[in-house]
Amino acid sequence: MNNRQTEVGEIISVSGNTISVQLFDTIKSNMPVINGIVYRIGQIGSFLKVPLGYANLYGIVTQIGAAAIPERLKIEEENLDFSKWDNRQFLTIALIGEQIGRKFERGVFQSPTTGDKVHLVTIEDLNIIYGGYNETNSIDVGNISISESLNAKIDLNKLVSRHCAILGSTGSGKSNAVGVLLKAIADKGFKSSRILVIDPHGEYNSVLKFQSTVYKIRADIGKGEKELNVPFWALPFNELMSIFTGNLTDQNREYFRTKLVEAKIKAAKENDIQIEEELITQDTPIPFSIKQLWFELDDFERQTYKERSKPETITDKLQEGNADDLVSNIYQPAAAGGGSPFLNNQAKGILGFLDSIRLKLKDSTYSFLFAPGDYAPNLDGKVQKDLSDLLFEWLGSDKPITILDLSGIPNEIMISVSGTLLKIIYDALFWGQDLPNGGKEQPLLIVLEEAHNYLKAGEKSISSRTVQTIAKEGRKYGVGLALVTQRPSELDETVLSQCGTIIALRMNNAKDRNYIRGAIQDELQTMVDLLPSLRTGEGIVSGEGVRIPSRIQFYKLADAPKGSDPNVSEKWSEDKNITIDTYKQLLENWRNQKIKNKH
Repeated sequence: MNNRQTEVGEIISVSGNTISVQLFDTIKSNMPVINGIVYRIGQIGSFLKVPLGYANLYGIVTQIGAAAIPERLKIEEENLDFSKWDNRQFLTIALIGEQIGRKFERGVFQSPTTGDKVHLVTIEDLNIIYGGYNETNSIDVGNISISESLNAKIDLNKLVSRHCAILGSTGSGKSNAVGVLLKAIADKGFKSSRILVIDPHGEYNSVLKFQSTVYKIRADIGKGEKELNVPFWALPFNELMSIFTGNLTDQNREYFRTKLVEAKIKAAKENDIQIEEELITQDTPIPFSIKQLWFELDDFERQTYKERSKPETITDKLQEGNADDLVSNIYQPAAAGGGSPFLNNQAKGILGFLDSIRLKLKDSTYSFLFAPGDYAPNLDGKVQKDLSDLLFEWLGSDKPITILDLSGIPNEIMISVSGTLLKIIYDALFWGQDLPNGGKEQPLLIVLEEAHNYLKAGEKSISSRTVQTIAKEGRKYGVGLALVTQRPSELDETVLSQCGTIIALRMNNAKDRNYIRGAIQDELQTMVDLLPSLRTGEGIVSGEGVRIPSRIQFYKLADAPKGSDPNVSEKWSEDKNITIDTYKQLLENWRNQKIKNKH
């Protein structure tokens, strides 16, 4: 192609990697036709190139028109009379990469100078920029918006190891983009890939059903789902305590902690766990019977004595208790006048707190936690399955994706449970880093859907602390993060700043856009202003996962995520034939905490 055909202007100012360009007066149209192809000159986010000998420098257009006039020219024109520039147009571009031969790389080795000519970027140039990805370590997620014939690829190694964030308002196509990313990875057919999706709303169960194993509370075995169990004994002490209501004094809290540690020490011997007794703390993930612990503490509080302060003179029982059924021992009541039987003056006064434990243990909503199937200890603290079995189920599946559907978890403990899940997984991979199944040898990508729900800025919750740790240190141990949220302004800023790749879809909220603006390189921040005008499913991808910041139209999944909006007019047009039996089914679902269709 004749270079003169693609020449559109020249450089009039250089400041770092920001270049001011004056377009030639001879340009007849902002949409010239060259070799039958229509090109657009100077759209925000489009590319221009500066040939320098054997190399071509490439830049992204960040400003157009009066805003792009160099400050020097504005100062010289004291009266701000721009009439003499009527036939001139100005652009600002930010240099982002360099091509030598057929190879394109981010960053520039040399700098242009004033008078250098600026050219259109042709289809051939775009093929060089977007081509050259290694097929093994890249995934195809859509098309480049400025040239739909070009596939949009993302570097898989950097996407996972350097963390990423997928950001977009409700209805922007965020869930579809996540589904496309995960499906593209699964379709690569890696033998040992591991992706763990923390999904608060069960959005991805249908989208990835052939490549994933779903763990869900009250699982539908017929659909291939498996029961989600989170053993209470794997929770750190503070998170376990936060589940129960009732205030404890510091002294009584320490008393309860001591008894819990004693229960863990006893259960460690029962399960033949090889660990030094001195190393067992309240946070060590060792099975123990919380029912037996409750029963023993409750029993001590209720005891009465025939003789004052003599436990060996305990009164007869009026009711025989049962730890397994959470039934208390009942003793002869203490005498009202101060005589025999006597109250236990060593009691701690924690019956209210113990009663809250009993209520939670009997609440079916918490069965996934306190009755976790084979992970539930018997009264001696012995379990059929240990955490190694749980980790093998979640991370050792023959399918590349594991979805932990948290939609059945009560909102009040969502932060504790999600944080505990992450802590269990990260700690396991950290301590097993040199093993074949550790993070270094078999990396793991953790996808946090609706991250803003349990990763609030400024909070010191276990989920926030754990995600911050993974964001800062995870890459060293083979653990990558993918944060998915519609409210980036509510996320912890430390975590978002650690994301090497940002995928920003349509974003209407100005506060959220400013948050994204702070997460990308300075010269490209004007591209953030494009976010409100993006089409559904279209996003701006910048950072280490792409060779050049790109505007991408993501593929549309055949099975849309569950979060997709219903078609109101279509649904309202249908004759539903709803009867009282339909509402009876709704009430049955509600009471049984199950989502199922009418038989």
